[in-house]
Amino acid sequence: MIPSTLEEAVALTQKFTSKPSNEELLRLYGLYKQATAGDNEEERPGGFDFKAAAKYNAWLILKGKSKEEASTGYIELVTELSSKYL
Repeated sequence: MIPSTLEEAVALTQKFTSKPSNEELLRLYGLYKQATAGDNEEERPGGFDFKAAAKYNAWLILKGKSKEEASTGYIELVTELSSKYL
């Protein structure tokens, strides 16, 4: 199945039979946040919260990408990953 909307792509990730790699999960997170919230204007996480920092950076590198571009990128990535994880 090839999702045609962001919502369909998100639903498809819930059907994955195994967990994508951390790198793939971060790419999904960054694209989703950019598609739904736009540019990352949040405060950088501090201290030793490495997971939060990785998520922050995954979103930050997409700064300037339109919500539509990010949504398309998310759908394309989910379609690619579905061949590995469904």
